[in-house]
Amino acid sequence: MNFFKNSPYSVLMGLIFVVTLFSSCEEELTTIGAGVVATDPFTTGKEVYDVFAFNKNIEAVRTNKLPLYQLGTFTDAAYGTTEASITSQVQLPSGNPTFGNLSQRTEEDAETDDVITTIEEEETVKEVFLYIPFLTKSGSRDSDLDGVDDEFDKEPNDADNDNDGDGVSNRVENATNTDPLDPNSVDADADGKNDTDGATIFANNFARRVDLDSIYFNGKNYDDLEVNADLEVIAPPTFNLRVARSTFFLRDLDPGSGFQEAQEYFSSQEFAPSFVSDVLFDSNEDGQLVIDSKEILTPREDDESTEDVDESLAFVRLNPGLRIPLDNQWFQENILNKEGSSELLSQANFNEFVRGIHLALTPQEGEDLMLLLDLRQANITMTYTFNSYNTNGTSDDVSDDEIETNERDVVFNLISGLPNGGILGNAVNTLNNEMYSPQVLDNLDNEENASRIFLKGGAGITARINLFEANGGESVIEQIRAENWVINEANLVFNVDASLTGDNIAPPRLYLYNMETGSPLYNPLTEQNTAENIFGLFLNYDGIVETDDDGNVKYTVRITDYINEIIVREAANSTLGLVLTTNIEAVGLANAILEEGEVDIPATSTLTPLGTVFYGSNIPESDPNFDKRLKLEISYTEIN
Repeated sequence: MNFFKNSPYSVLMGLIFVVTLFSSCEEELTTIGAGVVATDPFTTGKEVYDVFAFNKNIEAVRTNKLPLYQLGTFTDAAYGTTEASITSQVQLPSGNPTFGNLSQRTEEDAETDDVITTIEEEETVKEVFLYIPFLTKSGSRDSDLDGVDDEFDKEPNDADNDNDGDGVSNRVENATNTDPLDPNSVDADADGKNDTDGATIFANNFARRVDLDSIYFNGKNYDDLEVNADLEVIAPPTFNLRVARSTFFLRDLDPGSGFQEAQEYFSSQEFAPSFVSDVLFDSNEDGQLVIDSKEILTPREDDESTEDVDESLAFVRLNPGLRIPLDNQWFQENILNKEGSSELLSQANFNEFVRGIHLALTPQEGEDLMLLLDLRQANITMTYTFNSYNTNGTSDDVSDDEIETNERDVVFNLISGLPNGGILGNAVNTLNNEMYSPQVLDNLDNEENASRIFLKGGAGITARINLFEANGGESVIEQIRAENWVINEANLVFNVDASLTGDNIAPPRLYLYNMETGSPLYNPLTEQNTAENIFGLFLNYDGIVETDDDGNVKYTVRITDYINEIIVREAANSTLGLVLTTNIEAVGLANAILEEGEVDIPATSTLTPLGTVFYGSNIPESDPNFDKRLKLEISYTEIN
C-alpha cells in the first residue's frame, strides 16, 4: 500500500507518473472533442412575419354589473364624442326597516297601548347626500415622509422644504398637524393654535390632497393638468350634474332563461328622457359642481355631554369625490313616510317601487369631462331626526322624563361587491357614440387586411388578428418546425399613427387574447412582476405604452409562450382578439353585439373611453410608414 515508501526516488517518480498520466488523458479528450465539434453548433437569427388584422365594430356591449362605470363626455380625435350616463338600483339597508326606535305599528298604537315610552317619533329628513368617490392612484409615495405626496411636493426628497411658503417646513407642519399645502394653516410656535386665526388645531383635521385617477378633462388625464410647473393647482373644471328618479325596472334575472340567469343590459339601452321622473338634484338650479382632489370634510355632531369639547370642530374625512345634496322632501315622502308599508317590505318590493336613480353629467360648453366611477363604493346617506322618550334611568319616576330629539343615518348602497367577485344590485352604463368619420367606417367589417387598426374602448371597436397567414399559417408553421428553431422571443409591435390620433391620451396597455378559448396570451406562471400596481404585472408580456425621444408611440406585446405552444406542442394557431385594457388581470368576458351576431369580448375594454389607431400590415413597401407596419418579430436559435 505504501508503494513509494522505501525508494529514494519514490516521491519524484510518483509525481512524474501522475503528471504523465493526466497529460495523456487530456490529449486524448481534446482529440476526441475536436472530431465532434468542428464548427459553431448554434446559429441565432431574427425573422419578420406577416400579421393580418381585421377591424370589427361593436354595435353594443353588455354594461350592467360592471366594476367601473363611465359618466360624462369624451371627445377623441379619431372617433368623435362619446356620452355616458348611468342608471342604477338603490339598495335598502334591510327589509322592512325601522326608522327611529319604534316600528311604525308600535307608533300607531301609541294612544292605546298604555306604555308611556310609546310616542309618535315624527321622523323628519334633515339632509340627504349622494356620495361617489373618485378613483385614486395606488402606490402614492411620500419619499421624504414630510406629509406631502411626491405628486404635490416641490422637493420630494427634502422634508425641510416649505411647499406653501408660510415660513414653516413641511416636516414641522406635519408634526404640528397643519397643512403643508395651505399657507393659512400654520402653527410656527407649536402652541396648538392656528397662527392665522387662533383656532384650536385638531390632529389630522385638514383635507389632504389626493392623486386622482381616471378623470379625463378635454381629452387629457386630469391629474396631468391639475398642477402647473410650480405644483400650483390650476382652476379645476366645473360641470353640471342631474340626478333623477328612474322609472325603468331593472330586472336581476332574465325571464327568457326561466329566471335562472342574470339579466343582461347593453350600452345601447336608453333610459332618458322616457324613463326619468322626479329630479333629485340639478346643477342648473342647485349650482355647478367642481372637480376637487382634496378630501371631503364633514363636521361631526357636537356631544352636549362633553361641555369642554366641541366635537363639531373635528371632521369626518371622505376621499375626494362627488357629494351631492338630494331632495329632502322626496325622501321624506317616499322613504320615511313609507315606514312599515309594503313598498319597503323587501328589496324586491323596493325595486318595484323606487326603481332607481339616473345620473347624467354635462360639462361646461366647449369642454369635455369623463369620470370613471366605482359604484360599489357609492351610497346615499339620509340623515333624519326623531323624537325619543328618555326616562333618564328612572323608570319608576316620571318627573324627570323628557322627550328629546335624536339624529340617525340610514345608508343606501347603489350596488355592492360580493366576496366571490360578483355584484349585488344592478346598474347600467348607457354609451352613445357619435357617428364615426368615413375614414373609420370604411375600414370596419370589410374583411380586408387592415392598413390601419382602429381600437376604441366602451361600445367601440375591436380587432381580430391572424398570425403568419390569413387562413391559419400552416405552411409557415411547418417550415419553422422543419428548421428546428428554438424560439427565444416573439413580439407583436403596434405603432401608433399619430396623424389620426392627434394629441389624444395614449391608452396605457393592450390586451391580447385567444378568441377561441377566451384566455389571455400571457402565462401567469412564467411572468415577471415587480411593482405593486397593475403596470408592474406581467412584464414579460408587456403591452405597455412606450414613447421614444421623437414622440413616436408604440406597444410591444411578447407572445413567446404562445408561439412555442404552436411550434413545439402543435397547439392551434387561433385567431387572436385585441382590445384596450384598464386592468391586465381582468380576464372576464362580456357579451357584445357585432355585425355577425353576439360574441364574447373582454369586459375590461368596456371600462375605458380611450381609443387609438395603429398601422396595420397592409402597407406597400413604397409607403414611408412601411417600417411601422404591424409585424411579428421572432428571434430564434437554430441547432446546426
